[in-house]
Amino acid sequence: MNKENQVKLKSLLTNVAILLDFEICNLNIKTNQNPLVIEITIKKTNGDDISLDDCALFNTPASEEIENSNLLNCSYVLEISSQGVSDELTSERDFKTFKGFPVNVELNQKNSKIQFLSGLLYEKSKDYLAINIKGKIKKIPFDEVLKISLCTLKG
Repeated sequence: MNKENQVKLKSLLTNVAILLDFEICNLNIKTNQNPLVIEITIKKTNGDDISLDDCALFNTPASEEIENSNLLNCSYVLEISSQGVSDELTSERDFKTFKGFPVNVELNQKNSKIQFLSGLLYEKSKDYLAINIKGKIKKIPFDEVLKISLCTLKG
């Protein structure tokens, strides 16, 4: 499948996604497989979770659009999936869901040699992040936090 047809295919599938209030996060066409595999990762435009039913809902119109386009002259497998859970915590919902879980915090401290802290997610306010490090609560101002990720604690 040439680059031009890949761009056309993505455009067609993006239009289908928009009609269903989805967004395409990733489109991967595996031309080295027989039959060809088209992997589409979708998410909801309102930020809600993608269910199996949502993937099924997108599958039929996406298949019909591919068939009607005549961009493919070979057999293919269409795989629809969600983004899944990211290790990085970004939304308020993430912080509520993973309270008490082990996290790594990457810091942006100009006057300190500490670049990472690990502990249990304790609290997030609009001004700071609090983590529990071996029983002591450490409050980190948000302007010093670069990234917060789930991790596994050792020992």
